[in-house]
Amino acid sequence: MNAAVIAVLVLILYFLAYRFYSSFLSKRILGLSDDEITPANEINDGMDYVPSKKPVLFGHHFASIAGAAPIIGPAIAVFWGWLPAVIWVCLGTIFMGAVHDFGALVVSARNQGRSVSDLAGTLISPRARTLFLVIVYFLIFFVIAVFAYAIAALFVKFPSSVIPVNFQIVVAVLIGFLFYRKGIGILWPSIAALVLLYFMMWVGANFPVHLPAIMGSEIVTWIILLMVYSFIASVLPVWTLLQPRDYINSHQLLVGLVIIFAGLFVAMPKMQAPMININETNSIPWIPFLFVTVACGAISGFHGLVSSGTTSKQLNKMTDARFIGYGGMIGEGSLAMLATLAVAAGIEHSVWLNKYATWHTAAKGGIANFVEGSSSFLSALSIPEILGTTLISVMVISFAATSLDTATRIQRLILGELGNAYEIKILKNRYVGSALAVIPALMLALLAQAPGRGPGSGGFLLWPLFGATNQLVAGLTLLIITIYLRKIGKPIIYTLIPMVLLIIMTTASMVLNFGTFHNNILLLILSAITLAFAVWLILEAVLVFKNEKKS
Repeated sequence: MNAAVIAVLVLILYFLAYRFYSSFLSKRILGLSDDEITPANEINDGMDYVPSKKPVLFGHHFASIAGAAPIIGPAIAVFWGWLPAVIWVCLGTIFMGAVHDFGALVVSARNQGRSVSDLAGTLISPRARTLFLVIVYFLIFFVIAVFAYAIAALFVKFPSSVIPVNFQIVVAVLIGFLFYRKGIGILWPSIAALVLLYFMMWVGANFPVHLPAIMGSEIVTWIILLMVYSFIASVLPVWTLLQPRDYINSHQLLVGLVIIFAGLFVAMPKMQAPMININETNSIPWIPFLFVTVACGAISGFHGLVSSGTTSKQLNKMTDARFIGYGGMIGEGSLAMLATLAVAAGIEHSVWLNKYATWHTAAKGGIANFVEGSSSFLSALSIPEILGTTLISVMVISFAATSLDTATRIQRLILGELGNAYEIKILKNRYVGSALAVIPALMLALLAQAPGRGPGSGGFLLWPLFGATNQLVAGLTLLIITIYLRKIGKPIIYTLIPMVLLIIMTTASMVLNFGTFHNNILLLILSAITLAFAVWLILEAVLVFKNEKKS
């Protein structure tokens, strides 16, 4: 089958979903109105609570959720064949991921911008809040460690990306100053910055950068620098770096998507991967593992943390939540679909069979397979290979870095909510919170080492828990949204069905993983504790439903 035909069909479905389904959710289920005062306007502390224009906030939200994960997950999931991956990415985005992100944003914005995990204390019980906050802290803990390693490894593998990525950070600070302090419009300076960014890609391609090694590894050097950067970014007001950089990044991703899709439509490649990979589905069953392998490309708990952790605190009008929450996930679903098609159609059949011969080789490919596949699309536009590779690597690194500093800020806010809950004043200090977010992750990265990865890879010791834990957080977020809708007398079916499906698939994958972890006592214990906390939280929620029914 022709990959371009699949792309057109999916993009049409995404358009129809945003036009009609998100409108239905906005008006009939969530009842959005511009008469509501958002926490950004009510609190407006100039640090985390800052009312923002819709395009600017969309840029932050979109860039924060569209990290490396919506590329890695689909690029691995094609192991089971392109059809299961395409169906899950498309339908998961429309009926689960976008509903999850949209709902988390609205519920948080109606509750002083509190995170969904903190809201569990109000909607379920104080115990539920503690359980949820602990699960979230654990999730973000190794996200920070692994993303820092992944970005560092990409800098080392693609040294041509160093200059453009770091140029973007510097120019973002300048644009933030001009926009918020001098009143200059942000659109044209951002477009100019984007044009300069592409020029810097040419510079980077001609002047690659390498750094001295620490602990015998350049990757370690980059990890330390990235952790320092994340700390600084997380304590700065959102308008100085977070918003302008993410706004530029959103332009970069949209342009990148357009260019790669254009290459796809010019090349018109046929699918090289099998429709269903029957030979391998018995070794690693696609049910339930497909649903935790493709996370951010269909539904992701991290998205709910972004929606309720940072985005809700910058929402200027409540009706903006539809475009930002639901629309942002449609954008991410488009990226995930592109990643699926890139590895399924952009890699020659014989090469594909070698790269996806086993689950281990498929899981190891990830971003490299995406870069190879999408670069083949760009070659149809006569873009030189080195420039095409730099363009794609800069796009991937920029969004992974955005997710990294957003995750650090969210971790700081999560610790602040724990401080509020237990009256631990020091946890509410943003410098202490950011330090407690960065230092443990840095220690995990540097003091441990995953087999076959080298120094700085300690986060990968816990990474096998990410997929299931991330989807578990998404299921619990849908649970919070469902309880909220029940309390305000709205239909719950649109969040209840996705919640039940996701929790069943996630629980099944975690139970099956116990067999995989039997030789790793640390992963076995942590997985069992996480699952036990989640079951406890769900039981608390069931009691809430029963008590409401009796009353």
